[in-house]
Amino acid sequence: MRTSSAFFLLFGTLFMAGGYGATFLISAFFRLQGGSDIDAGQTLGLALIGTLIGVPLVGWFSGRIEASRLSAIAALAMSGGFVLFGCVNVELKVVIRFAALLIGLGWGMFYISAPMALSERITDAERGNWFTRFSAFQMAGICASPILLNVAIEQASTSVQTAFVWVGLLGVVASIMFFSFGWREPRSQQETLLRPWVRKITTIARSSAISPIIMVGLGGCVFSGMMSFQSSILAGTELKAATFYAVHAITVVASRLLLANRLSVIPRRPLLITLLSCLTLGLIALMGVWMHPSFHIAAAILTGLGYGLAYPVIQTWAINESAQENRHAALTWFVVAYFIGIFGFPAIGGWILVELGKFWFISALAVIALMELAVALPGMKKRGELP
Repeated sequence: MRTSSAFFLLFGTLFMAGGYGATFLISAFFRLQGGSDIDAGQTLGLALIGTLIGVPLVGWFSGRIEASRLSAIAALAMSGGFVLFGCVNVELKVVIRFAALLIGLGWGMFYISAPMALSERITDAERGNWFTRFSAFQMAGICASPILLNVAIEQASTSVQTAFVWVGLLGVVASIMFFSFGWREPRSQQETLLRPWVRKITTIARSSAISPIIMVGLGGCVFSGMMSFQSSILAGTELKAATFYAVHAITVVASRLLLANRLSVIPRRPLLITLLSCLTLGLIALMGVWMHPSFHIAAAILTGLGYGLAYPVIQTWAINESAQENRHAALTWFVVAYFIGIFGFPAIGGWILVELGKFWFISALAVIALMELAVALPGMKKRGELP
């Protein structure tokens, strides 16, 4: 794969990820119109349904339709969802729900088709390096989007609805870039059959690949919780959610780009123990934001290092530890688990935040992070990485 071609995929990913980052404003969208975090959580639950439709579609049809083209279609679906969000208010619940469904459908299709398009064009030895770079661009888009949109809303008096329309237009640009990538780097082997993946879970469950699949679901809960409700966590303080997004993004992108070549050679056991410990400490630091602003910065850095570096490590683990004939299924289940966490947790997290308060909400996130570490250890023991 030519590096010049990869830029189309990477920058398309950057713009597409900006769309997911814009979902962090859905909470503000409802609160500005008299809603609550419970409404935001329920809306993101509709996005989960969309992802659970999109992921299987790609899982089955990627043999017939090239993955980069599926990414382009995904970008258009997400674009349509944000344009709808930008054209209506919360009273039009049916339209809002359909828009959330489209966003989830697009993000779900993209999240499996884009890494699939990349994976089909690189070797096992290159996968860790390229996946780390890919995830760096993805995280840059996820975190930069709410920062820029918040600046536009607060400094330029732009409405949230207008910001969502801008995101929709960016999705069209991403679609063009994915089509361009597929045209410049055609897949060498074309298939005509459907790719089965559902029933292969029994085989995957007997391999060490099941550990990272469970872990990514738990990590998705943590990530969506701390990012989607960041402004609610900071309510009553003078701190800004944009600060957390900025520091978190800089930490993730810089660490992924600087350490891309080293992550694949560091032993997995000490690496994951260190990273998931950083994630847990970062969540605990969020409890101190009401005492001093430095806790907010520390939380952003620690969670950026912990979640940001652990994700590409476990993604590579899930694929490389699977037999060649099961890798497509492993990647599909990996993405399904991720979306159950990303879009499923906010419905529960929003209720915890509203009914029980910030302390118990952050405590729940820290417990989930520790559960993710606990799941990793048995998988390492099977590979002889634990004494």
